[in-house]
Amino acid sequence: MSTHDGGCLCGKVRYRIHGPFHQFHLCHCSRCRRFSGTAHAANLMAPADSLEWLSGEELVRRFDLPEAKTFARAFCGECGSMVPHARRDGSLAVIPAGGLDQAPDLDPNDHIFWEDRAEWYEPGIGAKKYPGLPGD
Repeated sequence: MSTHDGGCLCGKVRYRIHGPFHQFHLCHCSRCRRFSGTAHAANLMAPADSLEWLSGEELVRRFDLPEAKTFARAFCGECGSMVPHARRDGSLAVIPAGGLDQAPDLDPNDHIFWEDRAEWYEPGIGAKKYPGLPGD
């Protein structure tokens, strides 16, 4: 059985996903763009019971958008990094792909809410690429 570990930026929240991921979505909806400040969210889906908290679970904060049926976000209360959360119905865990320590064993399945994508997303793909920033 595969396992994937991940954590927040400050390292106080750590988690493990047991077993394979079922889906990998790149979501371009306006809510995901707004919460992340980026062009899209990159979320993996796995059964809710596959999520194990290794440390810092007490630091995890959750925001459920009241007017949305399913939209929620969980984050580290110390550094603000996104961390996994269970859907409201408890069926799935939503795991931010960028928080994993290693690449997931699944490529993205799709771009969802493509019609809502940021106007600058596609032109940005062709922008100059650098290996890092000086002093970073």
